[in-house]
Amino acid sequence: MIQHVTESMKLDKFAADLHLEIVYAGRGSVTLSSMSVERPGLALAGFFDYFDPNRVVVLGFAEHEYLRSFTEEIRRKKIADLLAQGEIPCIIVSRDLPVLQELAEEARIAKCPIFRSPKPTTDLMSDLYIHLNRVLAPSTTSHGVLMEVFGVGVLLTGKSGVGKSETAMELIKRGHRLIADDSVLIREITNELYGTAPDMIRYFMELRGIGIINVKSMYGSGSVLDEKKIDMEIQMERWQEGKEYDRVGDEGLTEEILGVKIPKIVIPVSPGRNLAIIIEVAARNFRLKSMGYDAAEELIARSIGR
Repeated sequence: MIQHVTESMKLDKFAADLHLEIVYAGRGSVTLSSMSVERPGLALAGFFDYFDPNRVVVLGFAEHEYLRSFTEEIRRKKIADLLAQGEIPCIIVSRDLPVLQELAEEARIAKCPIFRSPKPTTDLMSDLYIHLNRVLAPSTTSHGVLMEVFGVGVLLTGKSGVGKSETAMELIKRGHRLIADDSVLIREITNELYGTAPDMIRYFMELRGIGIINVKSMYGSGSVLDEKKIDMEIQMERWQEGKEYDRVGDEGLTEEILGVKIPKIVIPVSPGRNLAIIIEVAARNFRLKSMGYDAAEELIARSIGR
């Protein structure tokens, strides 16, 4: 079973991603470990049997008015009991509702961050679900280069020194976009794979004999992309004499990453082959197949027809 990660985020990053106002910084970070969101109506009423303190807590209009219906003393106790259940990642107040004084004071005691959003509660929770599923998605790292070629996310893999970065550089010169070089961070989100570069090496590329270059600085912002769905893998390997390579395109190879299978092509590398053009053709052919057209099937049908 794939385990979901625990992610600790800085307050300003979490707030910027969800367009939130930081009301109280608390612990100084938000630790996320659950993809679910908590509406604590039952918990505020005293029922904690199914309350999960690992979830982000959202206080909407109903919770706000429910708490306001009590005296200050009872209100404070209900909030204190809620915060005593565990280290809640944060509390988000929707609709730009005022933060109750008792909530602010008890949150300071528990060091629980408080945010506020102008959005209706339903919209806020929808944003949270999407954000949490992305942040906490199962992930892995692959050694390779991720490119966008004609809108297709192409993961170039192969042994070190086979020419992945040099091929990617030629593709960039031809107008295609780099997502990650050398180390590709891959996340599985709703049964699809998305790749990005680790923050430390984003936009950078290593070329043997030259060194490190910044692709964005050299070729402009149109030459890079922060994230891309991975549609196919192209494995580059040195030409092996006597090995049979697919010449028709009907082998149907796949690569499984994080439980998701994607089409895979093995391309032999030898002097004189223009790999950038071959990869462009592979990307275009992938798009045609996605639309239902397969050249190999058409050729076979024509042959049978004769």
